[in-house]
Amino acid sequence: MDRSIFLSLALASLLVGVVSARDWNILNQLKSLGSSPSQPGLVTSGLSTNLKRYCESWRFNVEVHNIRNFDVVPQECVSHVQNYMTSSQYEDDVERAVDEVILHFGSICCSKSKCDGMDAWIFDIDDTLLSTIPYHKSNGFFGGKKLNSTKFEDWVRKRKAPPVPHMVKLYHEIRERGIKIFLISSRKEYLRSATVDNLIQAGYYGWSNLILRGLEDEQKEVKQYKSEKRTWLTSLGYRVWGVMADQWSSFAGCPLPKRTFKLPNSIYYVA
Repeated sequence: MDRSIFLSLALASLLVGVVSARDWNILNQLKSLGSSPSQPGLVTSGLSTNLKRYCESWRFNVEVHNIRNFDVVPQECVSHVQNYMTSSQYEDDVERAVDEVILHFGSICCSKSKCDGMDAWIFDIDDTLLSTIPYHKSNGFFGGKKLNSTKFEDWVRKRKAPPVPHMVKLYHEIRERGIKIFLISSRKEYLRSATVDNLIQAGYYGWSNLILRGLEDEQKEVKQYKSEKRTWLTSLGYRVWGVMADQWSSFAGCPLPKRTFKLPNSIYYVA
């Protein structure tokens, strides 16, 4: 009898835990405390833990493309996104992606002595080769406000963006295999000089083509613009072995590359 009562109580406790976890909502928690989502200083240890989990869940769902078309990072999660994007965990996550690219090359027949010059790889630039983290640090946004394109382009002209961790090594490993590297960026054509200078200063050189948005591309969504550029490359006979970028719009549309590799970035969303 005692054992059956104990088991019943344990089962009830487990069910209560499941229900409370399932029904938990950050907005309801804040309302119950009389706080708004944007108010800082949530000092209750349980709530701080829950808020961290909520924000990490939000960030994760951005990365797997469940959350799309957001204009800004939720205010209660800005500091969480900042902490992640400036952490060693971010660098480790980039390194894991780089490792997977290298493994991918194990399945490619092309080597420098065998390539016919028509094997290609595509990189994005911002937050793929060059990091915009210093811009967000100096402006204190980290997605909490819409990106001011004028201020951002002024920062781009300073040519001070550092390389994304681990990416210079990967870039040259691909290039040294005899694979042509194409840089397809949503930066505008009038930023070409600043972009070239910054890439070289960061350690990137030897690309086959740097493609930026001309006047005819400015009204297009990024996914259409990048899809059209891939179509152009394949029409020339190039085999695109992979695309590496931080935004899903870099992979959308046809033709599809053989592989895509997404780098983490939950600061902003580009359609």
